[in-house]
Amino acid sequence: MQRHPLNATMTDNFTPSFTDNPALFVQWLRDVAPYVHTFRDKTFVIAFDGELVEQGHLEDLAYDVSLLRAMGMRIVLVHGARPQIEKQLSLRGKTSEFLNGVRITSSDALNAVKEASGALRLSIEAAFSQGLPNTPMSGANINVVSGNYITAKPIGVVNGVDFLHTGEVRKVAHDDIAKQLSMGNVVLLSPLGFSPTGEAFNLTNTEVAAEVAAALKADKLIMLSDQAVLGVDGDWVSEYDAAQARATADMLDLDHPLRPWLIAGCSAVERGVARAHIIPSDLDGSLLLELFRHEGVGTMITKKLLENIRPATANDLGGILQLIAPLEQNGTLVPRGREKIEAELPLFSVIEHDNYIFGCAALFPFNAEKMAEMACFSIDQDAQGTGLGNRILKHMEQRAKREGFERLFVLTTRAGHWFLKNGFTAGNVDDLPNDKKSMYNWQRKSQIFIKKIV
Repeated sequence: MQRHPLNATMTDNFTPSFTDNPALFVQWLRDVAPYVHTFRDKTFVIAFDGELVEQGHLEDLAYDVSLLRAMGMRIVLVHGARPQIEKQLSLRGKTSEFLNGVRITSSDALNAVKEASGALRLSIEAAFSQGLPNTPMSGANINVVSGNYITAKPIGVVNGVDFLHTGEVRKVAHDDIAKQLSMGNVVLLSPLGFSPTGEAFNLTNTEVAAEVAAALKADKLIMLSDQAVLGVDGDWVSEYDAAQARATADMLDLDHPLRPWLIAGCSAVERGVARAHIIPSDLDGSLLLELFRHEGVGTMITKKLLENIRPATANDLGGILQLIAPLEQNGTLVPRGREKIEAELPLFSVIEHDNYIFGCAALFPFNAEKMAEMACFSIDQDAQGTGLGNRILKHMEQRAKREGFERLFVLTTRAGHWFLKNGFTAGNVDDLPNDKKSMYNWQRKSQIFIKKIV
């Protein structure tokens, strides 16, 4: 299932005037309700770079996180601070060296890290302390807590380079974090860790976020980035499994800004986090759009891909009926009725994504002629043009071949060109199996297309 991104111009279409159409607001609220039920009491670790703050998006993020907290979600925030650290260093007339995108933290740089992280933490706490009437924060009463929850150790010397005060996560005090979350607090973590001897170490927010998400067995790791995930063809990628995401990270330069996000997502899902998401930091409301719209706006990383083509079961009946109803109403499909579909369920295959049925087709056998009809072929309107049709067609062809059929045929009134593009050839009534020939509806005048199974 392809998940579609929203750009700035598309958001106007997403926010219709509920004042002019109250029924639209009611339907929207009902559509969102299942997600609210699903996410209640779930733990989300949300990571963002210091660039988000520099670009003026902190207040909007605070609004959206407060809304999630009001809906019963448990939130951990992990901020970055790279541009703020650079400003602090500039004020001191100092610079930092980087190796493979990681800062080599000198004593001067460590002081800049402390200054920048402290100032950022205060800004974030202030953003969550707003409560003016007629604003999204009115009545929010969000408590933000921070603490020394991250134990760190030095990276040390790598390939002859001493990273000095740059460290890596050694341990996460996940029980203490969980206790704060159970009290309804939002936990805020800076990219700093401390050793048992009291030393401070500069960490990457991506590693902190991944380690915390894994330690908490969080339901989601959500990372706001200004870098879109693109495939080798340059197209936006909506979903990766962990292996695909890691392979993409390995193809990027070691200092590419997207690389640590991909590695963090892989690390988290490989250690028990259900899903990781990389979403656009420059799209207002991207956090809400990713969570409350099935198609989302970012790239989701899971241990295994969520799309599945399989035989239909009794639990799929409602989804199939909902899928084919519009096509029956506009005359594309012949109405079959609930009882008939239920009786024919063993003949159906469905394509689902994240437990939602997006496509279906049925294979009706005509054994005497070693032919099969593909009928009730339907793809959800929102998923058309994403390749689902081709994938379920290929599945049905493979299924027909396994069951010993030599030819596959379809009857259609509107999709003839699509079937021609996919290897079918035009036929006529005389080419149909005898039993189907006698049932041909001359009033509908459906076009007939046939494909040899190879």
